[in-house]
Amino acid sequence: MEIERKFLIKSLPDDLNHYPCDTLTQAYISTEPVIRVRQKNTDYILTLKSAGLLAREEVEMPLSEESFAHLLTKKDGISIEKKRYKIPDDPYLIELDVFEGDYSGFCMAEVEFPDIEHANAYKAPSWFGPEVTMDSRFHNSSLSKRTPDQIKEFLRLIQTM
Repeated sequence: MEIERKFLIKSLPDDLNHYPCDTLTQAYISTEPVIRVRQKNTDYILTLKSAGLLAREEVEMPLSEESFAHLLTKKDGISIEKKRYKIPDDPYLIELDVFEGDYSGFCMAEVEFPDIEHANAYKAPSWFGPEVTMDSRFHNSSLSKRTPDQIKEFLRLIQTM
C-alpha cells in the first residue's frame, strides 16, 4: 500500500544539489488501471497501481532494458521526464520532482507515510506550496495525457495556485 501526500513547491531548497538525485523517464501503457514503465537511472521497472488518491495499492516488477524499450512503444500519451531529489525530513523522505522536457519548470513533492494517521498529522516544510494530494490532475498518469496546448495551460494554472 502506498500512502503519500503531494504538494506544489513555492521555492526550491538552496542546497538542492547536495541531495541524492535519480533521473527518471516514465510512460503509461494504461491510465485506467495504471500500468507504468519507468527507467530510473539504469534500472527498468513495470508498475501497476490501483485507483485512489491518498492511498492505493502499488506493485513493482523489474524489466530488462529491451522490455522497457518495447513497452515504451506502446505508451498512451507522452513520456514524463524528471529529476527526483531525495530530501530527508525526519522521520520521512521528501521526493522532490523537478520536471524536464514537456513539463520543464514544474516541481512537485511527494512524501510517503506508514499509515493514514501519520499522513494526516504531517506538517509540510515552509518551502512547500499548496497540497494537491486529492486532485487527480497532478497524478503523473494525468500529466502524460495532455497535449502541448493543455500542458501550457496547466503550467499557467499552477502559477496562480
